[in-house]
Amino acid sequence: MHFSTPNLSVVILAYRSGETLRGFIDALIHLLSREEPEWELVLVANHFSDDGDNTPEIAKELAKSNARIKAVTQIKKGMMGWDMRSGLEAATGKNLAIIDGDGQMPCEDVIRVYKKLINENLELAKTYRLSRDDGLYRKAISFIYNMIFKILFPGFMSKDINSKPKVMTREIYRQMDLHSDGWFVDAEIMIIARRMKLKMGELGTGFSCLVNRPSFVKVSSIFEFLGNLVRFRILEYGYCFRGKKRVLNIHNHEQEIFKHSRAR
Repeated sequence: MHFSTPNLSVVILAYRSGETLRGFIDALIHLLSREEPEWELVLVANHFSDDGDNTPEIAKELAKSNARIKAVTQIKKGMMGWDMRSGLEAATGKNLAIIDGDGQMPCEDVIRVYKKLINENLELAKTYRLSRDDGLYRKAISFIYNMIFKILFPGFMSKDINSKPKVMTREIYRQMDLHSDGWFVDAEIMIIARRMKLKMGELGTGFSCLVNRPSFVKVSSIFEFLGNLVRFRILEYGYCFRGKKRVLNIHNHEQEIFKHSRAR
Protein backbone atom coordinates (compact mmCIF):
# COMPACT_ATOMS: atom_id res chain seq x y z
CA MET A 1 0.00 0.00 0.00
CA HIS A 2 1.33 3.46 -0.89
CA PHE A 3 0.61 6.65 1.05
CA SER A 4 1.07 9.89 -0.86
CA THR A 5 1.60 11.83 2.38
CA PRO A 6 2.98 9.60 5.14
CA ASN A 7 2.32 10.43 8.76
CA LEU A 8 6.01 10.06 9.58
CA SER A 9 9.18 10.59 7.55
CA VAL A 10 12.36 9.34 9.24
CA VAL A 11 15.54 11.01 8.03
CA ILE A 12 18.54 8.76 8.72
CA LEU A 13 21.94 10.48 8.70
CA ALA A 14 24.08 7.67 7.32
CA TYR A 15 27.43 9.28 6.44
CA ARG A 16 30.06 6.49 6.47
CA SER A 17 27.68 4.09 8.26
CA GLY A 18 28.60 1.31 5.83
CA GLU A 19 27.15 -2.17 6.25
CA THR A 20 25.74 -1.38 9.71
CA LEU A 21 23.07 0.66 7.90
CA ARG A 22 21.36 -2.50 6.58
CA GLY A 23 20.63 -3.94 10.02
CA PHE A 24 19.53 -0.58 11.37
CA ILE A 25 17.08 -0.07 8.49
CA ASP A 26 15.70 -3.63 8.71
CA ALA A 27 14.96 -3.15 12.42
CA LEU A 28 13.44 0.28 11.84
CA ILE A 29 11.17 -0.94 9.02
CA HIS A 30 9.92 -3.81 11.20
CA LEU A 31 9.19 -1.37 14.03
CA LEU A 32 7.45 1.21 11.85
CA SER A 33 5.32 -1.36 10.04
CA ARG A 34 3.96 -2.45 13.42
CA GLU A 35 3.56 0.95 15.11
CA GLU A 36 2.99 3.52 12.31
CA PRO A 37 2.01 1.97 8.94
CA GLU A 38 2.10 5.31 7.10
CA TRP A 39 5.87 5.84 7.04
CA GLU A 40 8.73 6.90 4.80
CA LEU A 41 12.51 6.59 5.19
CA VAL A 42 15.02 9.06 3.77
CA LEU A 43 18.57 7.66 3.79
CA VAL A 44 21.08 10.50 3.66
CA ALA A 45 24.34 9.06 2.36
CA ASN A 46 25.99 12.17 0.96
CA HIS A 47 29.70 11.65 0.36
CA PHE A 48 32.95 13.26 -0.71
CA SER A 49 34.18 12.50 -4.20
CA ASP A 50 36.43 9.39 -4.38
CA ASP A 51 36.43 8.90 -0.59
CA GLY A 52 35.91 5.13 -0.83
CA ASP A 53 32.70 5.19 1.22
CA ASN A 54 30.33 2.39 0.16
CA THR A 55 27.36 3.84 2.08
CA PRO A 56 25.83 5.62 -0.95
CA GLU A 57 25.64 2.34 -2.89
CA ILE A 58 24.11 0.56 0.10
CA ALA A 59 21.52 3.34 0.45
CA LYS A 60 20.63 3.08 -3.24
CA GLU A 61 20.22 -0.70 -2.95
CA LEU A 62 17.90 -0.30 0.03
CA ALA A 63 15.86 2.33 -1.83
CA LYS A 64 15.45 0.00 -4.83
CA SER A 65 14.19 -2.76 -2.55
CA ASN A 66 11.35 -0.71 -1.02
CA ALA A 67 9.24 2.05 -2.61
CA ARG A 68 8.95 3.80 0.76
CA ILE A 69 12.69 4.39 0.99
CA LYS A 70 14.46 7.33 -0.64
CA ALA A 71 18.22 7.63 -1.01
CA VAL A 72 19.91 11.05 -0.96
CA THR A 73 23.47 10.53 -2.22
CA GLN A 74 24.89 13.88 -3.29
CA ILE A 75 28.50 15.04 -3.36
CA LYS A 76 28.91 16.79 -0.02
CA LYS A 77 28.95 20.58 0.20
CA GLY A 78 28.95 20.62 3.99
CA MET A 79 28.89 18.35 7.02
CA MET A 80 26.08 17.13 9.27
CA GLY A 81 23.90 20.23 9.02
CA TRP A 82 24.03 20.19 5.23
CA ASP A 83 23.23 16.46 5.22
CA MET A 84 20.32 16.95 7.61
CA ARG A 85 18.82 19.76 5.56
CA SER A 86 19.15 17.79 2.31
CA GLY A 87 17.31 14.87 3.93
CA LEU A 88 14.57 17.02 5.44
CA GLU A 89 14.01 18.70 2.08
CA ALA A 90 13.46 15.27 0.48
CA ALA A 91 11.02 14.15 3.20
CA THR A 92 7.28 14.46 2.54
CA GLY A 93 5.72 13.37 5.84
CA LYS A 94 3.38 15.29 8.13
CA ASN A 95 5.91 14.73 10.93
CA LEU A 96 9.69 14.56 10.55
CA ALA A 97 12.13 12.49 12.62
CA ILE A 98 15.92 12.80 12.52
CA ILE A 99 18.25 10.06 13.75
CA ASP A 100 21.82 8.93 13.08
CA GLY A 101 22.19 5.62 11.27
CA ASP A 102 25.37 4.42 12.99
CA GLY A 103 23.52 2.40 15.65
CA GLN A 104 24.50 4.52 18.65
CA MET A 105 20.88 5.56 19.12
CA PRO A 106 18.22 2.81 19.44
CA CYS A 107 15.85 2.81 16.46
CA GLU A 108 13.02 2.12 18.94
CA ASP A 109 13.43 5.70 20.13
CA VAL A 110 11.96 6.95 16.83
CA ILE A 111 8.57 5.49 17.76
CA ARG A 112 8.84 6.41 21.45
CA VAL A 113 9.56 10.06 20.66
CA TYR A 114 7.03 10.17 17.80
CA LYS A 115 4.26 8.84 20.08
CA LYS A 116 5.15 11.42 22.72
CA LEU A 117 4.86 14.17 20.09
CA ILE A 118 1.44 12.91 18.95
CA ASN A 119 -0.06 11.89 22.31
CA GLU A 120 0.95 15.10 24.08
CA ASN A 121 0.23 17.37 21.10
CA LEU A 122 3.81 18.66 21.08
CA GLU A 123 5.60 20.64 18.40
CA LEU A 124 9.05 19.15 19.05
CA ALA A 125 10.06 16.00 20.93
CA LYS A 126 13.49 14.46 21.50
CA THR A 127 15.61 12.27 23.74
CA TYR A 128 18.22 13.01 26.36
CA ARG A 129 21.00 10.55 27.11
CA LEU A 130 20.66 8.99 30.56
CA SER A 131 23.58 6.62 30.00
CA ARG A 132 26.51 6.75 27.57
CA ASP A 133 29.00 4.08 26.52
CA ASP A 134 31.02 6.28 24.16
CA GLY A 135 33.88 7.09 26.52
CA LEU A 136 34.98 9.77 28.96
CA TYR A 137 36.14 12.18 26.22
CA ARG A 138 32.70 12.40 24.60
CA LYS A 139 30.94 12.54 27.98
CA ALA A 140 33.12 15.46 29.09
CA ILE A 141 32.55 17.36 25.82
CA SER A 142 28.79 16.86 26.08
CA PHE A 143 28.67 17.96 29.73
CA ILE A 144 30.65 21.16 29.09
CA TYR A 145 28.71 21.95 25.93
CA ASN A 146 25.29 21.56 27.58
CA MET A 147 26.42 23.60 30.59
CA ILE A 148 27.61 26.49 28.38
CA PHE A 149 24.37 26.31 26.36
CA LYS A 150 22.30 26.68 29.55
CA ILE A 151 24.39 29.68 30.66
CA LEU A 152 24.07 31.46 27.31
CA PHE A 153 20.42 30.50 26.72
CA PRO A 154 18.82 30.43 30.19
CA GLY A 155 15.29 29.33 30.91
CA PHE A 156 15.20 26.60 28.25
CA MET A 157 14.33 23.20 29.68
CA SER A 158 16.42 20.75 27.67
CA LYS A 159 18.79 18.26 29.28
CA ASP A 160 20.79 17.29 26.19
CA ILE A 161 20.93 19.64 23.20
CA ASN A 162 22.52 17.29 20.66
CA SER A 163 20.59 14.10 21.46
CA LYS A 164 18.46 12.40 18.82
CA PRO A 165 16.04 11.35 17.56
CA LYS A 166 14.40 14.72 17.23
CA VAL A 167 10.82 14.69 15.92
CA MET A 168 8.92 17.78 14.83
CA THR A 169 5.87 18.69 12.82
CA ARG A 170 6.38 19.68 9.20
CA GLU A 171 5.00 23.16 9.92
CA ILE A 172 7.57 23.74 12.66
CA TYR A 173 10.40 22.61 10.38
CA ARG A 174 9.18 25.00 7.68
CA GLN A 175 9.15 27.90 10.15
CA MET A 176 12.63 27.11 11.50
CA ASP A 177 14.41 27.80 8.20
CA LEU A 178 17.65 26.07 9.24
CA HIS A 179 20.99 27.27 7.86
CA SER A 180 23.81 25.46 9.69
CA ASP A 181 26.01 23.32 7.44
CA GLY A 182 28.12 21.76 10.19
CA TRP A 183 27.84 20.03 13.55
CA PHE A 184 26.01 23.01 15.11
CA VAL A 185 22.67 22.18 13.47
CA ASP A 186 21.26 20.39 16.56
CA ALA A 187 21.94 23.47 18.67
CA GLU A 188 20.44 25.70 15.97
CA ILE A 189 17.22 23.67 16.16
CA MET A 190 17.08 24.06 19.94
CA ILE A 191 17.93 27.79 19.89
CA ILE A 192 15.13 28.43 17.40
CA ALA A 193 12.79 26.21 19.45
CA ARG A 194 13.56 28.43 22.47
CA ARG A 195 12.94 31.57 20.42
CA MET A 196 9.64 30.20 19.08
CA LYS A 197 8.60 29.05 22.60
CA LEU A 198 7.69 25.64 21.24
CA LYS A 199 5.73 23.07 23.20
CA MET A 200 8.47 20.48 23.68
CA GLY A 201 9.05 17.19 25.50
CA GLU A 202 11.97 14.82 26.17
CA LEU A 203 12.48 11.11 26.92
CA GLY A 204 15.50 9.45 28.49
CA THR A 205 17.55 6.97 26.45
CA GLY A 206 20.84 5.08 26.30
CA PHE A 207 23.72 5.84 23.96
CA SER A 208 26.00 3.07 22.65
CA CYS A 209 29.64 3.21 21.63
CA LEU A 210 30.73 3.21 17.99
CA VAL A 211 32.06 -0.13 16.77
CA ASN A 212 32.75 0.39 13.06
CA ARG A 213 34.45 3.80 12.85
CA PRO A 214 36.04 6.54 15.01
CA SER A 215 34.05 9.53 16.22
CA PHE A 216 33.75 12.51 13.88
CA VAL A 217 33.81 14.92 16.84
CA LYS A 218 37.34 16.36 16.91
CA VAL A 219 38.94 19.10 19.02
CA SER A 220 38.26 21.57 16.19
CA SER A 221 34.55 20.70 16.45
CA ILE A 222 34.54 21.85 20.08
CA PHE A 223 35.83 25.31 19.14
CA GLU A 224 33.28 25.42 16.29
CA PHE A 225 30.49 24.63 18.77
CA LEU A 226 31.62 27.27 21.26
CA GLY A 227 32.13 29.94 18.62
CA ASN A 228 28.70 29.32 17.16
CA LEU A 229 27.06 29.41 20.59
CA VAL A 230 28.51 32.87 21.23
CA ARG A 231 27.55 34.05 17.73
CA PHE A 232 23.97 32.81 18.10
CA ARG A 233 23.74 34.41 21.56
CA ILE A 234 24.61 37.77 19.99
CA LEU A 235 22.08 37.16 17.21
CA GLU A 236 19.41 36.42 19.81
CA TYR A 237 19.80 39.92 21.22
CA GLY A 238 19.08 41.22 17.74
CA TYR A 239 15.94 39.06 17.42
CA CYS A 240 14.79 40.20 20.84
CA PHE A 241 15.34 43.88 19.97
CA ARG A 242 13.49 43.56 16.65
CA GLY A 243 10.63 41.76 18.39
CA LYS A 244 10.25 44.53 20.99
CA LYS A 245 10.49 47.19 18.30
CA ARG A 246 7.76 45.45 16.28
CA VAL A 247 5.48 45.30 19.34
CA LEU A 248 6.15 48.99 20.02
CA ASN A 249 5.33 49.92 16.41
CA ILE A 250 2.07 47.94 16.59
CA HIS A 251 1.21 49.65 19.88
CA ASN A 252 1.91 53.10 18.42
CA HIS A 253 -0.18 52.29 15.35
CA GLU A 254 -3.08 51.19 17.55
CA GLN A 255 -2.79 54.40 19.56
CA GLU A 256 -2.99 56.46 16.35
CA ILE A 257 -6.09 54.57 15.23
CA PHE A 258 -7.69 55.09 18.65
CA LYS A 259 -6.83 58.82 18.55
CA HIS A 260 -8.38 59.27 15.11
CA SER A 261 -11.50 57.31 16.05
CA ARG A 262 -12.04 59.58 19.09
CA ALA A 263 -11.56 62.66 16.93
CA ARG A 264 -14.47 61.57 14.77
